[in-house]
Amino acid sequence: MTEPEDAQQTGLPHPPPRPHRRWLRWAALGASLAVLAAGGAAWALYNRLDGNIRTDTEAVDQLRRFERERPAAVVHEAKNILLIGSDDRSGDNGRYGRDSGTQRSDTTILLHLSADRSSATGVSIPRDLMVDIPECSRPDGTAAGPLFAQFNWAYQMGGAACTIRTVENLTGIRVDHHLIVDFTGFEKLVDAVGGVEVCLAEPVNDPEAHLVLDAGPQRLDGEQALGYVRARKGIGDGSDTQRMERQQEFLATMLRQVRDDGLLTDPAELYRVLDAVTSSLTADPGLDSLSELYDLISGVRGMPEERVRFMTAPRRPYTYDPNRDELVQPDADLLFEALREDRPVPEEGRPPSGSPSAGPLTGPSAGAGVPASDTGAEAPEPSGSLTGSPSAGESADDTAGSPCG
Repeated sequence: MTEPEDAQQTGLPHPPPRPHRRWLRWAALGASLAVLAAGGAAWALYNRLDGNIRTDTEAVDQLRRFERERPAAVVHEAKNILLIGSDDRSGDNGRYGRDSGTQRSDTTILLHLSADRSSATGVSIPRDLMVDIPECSRPDGTAAGPLFAQFNWAYQMGGAACTIRTVENLTGIRVDHHLIVDFTGFEKLVDAVGGVEVCLAEPVNDPEAHLVLDAGPQRLDGEQALGYVRARKGIGDGSDTQRMERQQEFLATMLRQVRDDGLLTDPAELYRVLDAVTSSLTADPGLDSLSELYDLISGVRGMPEERVRFMTAPRRPYTYDPNRDELVQPDADLLFEALREDRPVPEEGRPPSGSPSAGPLTGPSAGAGVPASDTGAEAPEPSGSLTGSPSAGESADDTAGSPCG
């Protein structure tokens, strides 16, 4: 006879729960409450990060108006994302210069992700490149007619939508998504990862960029890093080409550092990085949530580092103004064709597959009639220190005795 049955038959009250059973019940209740609290906290953090990202509905509306003029996607599984660094000086960005009521694209990179996510190619579009800017809508709703001008005017005239359409007209490549990062966003991101290590072959002194750095290895904080990637005077030859190469190398170094330092496996550090990233982003509706960004990142997480390449669109000084740029042809068209059709971008000096008569695709000085040091030569592969290997047009001996080796 069981104990409850025995108690019922004898009319005696039920015995009190045993101590260890009472403890188990309280432990189970406590664990349940902890799980619920953790889930609630996690949901709150997720919502906060998700809410940080601003949605660029204005650009989407404008692009919809000009849909018939936009190129069609050739390889649908491939993705082309336009990364725009804005020089907006309103709000927190005011300390970087006077707000004149306008803003231009300080940095623009067309990032191509292959359909099988086995490779990625980032192509910098020079801000001083002379291009045909199509008819665009100004922020106040008025129309701006077509204009032949330097590329970064497109953003000033019509924001992201105008920049996207200018890139599409220039390359024939359909832009699937866009992301905009401003000055303070970049600065916060660098600080969130604990700074980024660089090695400078020479001292840097650029008052306009608020940047003074000694030669040699050092870790740049957010404000120093922003000055470093934007500086043109007091560093290198002062060309926009070197500035773009510096930006490409810095981004590659930062991404490699984040991966090697294991920041993305530490929950607290991961949150700091995500908070900095999301609070600095303005995105189209296809990339304006954590889940959408996660899907994008998870698809390229296993991509080999050697399959990630950064380069500059083949350019040379503009015929009628050496302070502006123009594309080198047919090199530029061959590059854009390879990306548009999701074909591998060949190494320098090798024609793309299917184009046996083509000249060097990533060697923009070929046939351009200008020294390689003055062209948009491909940036060094993202490995080693930022200035540890000679750039285009330099000999290996130029780095002899450098504090970076």
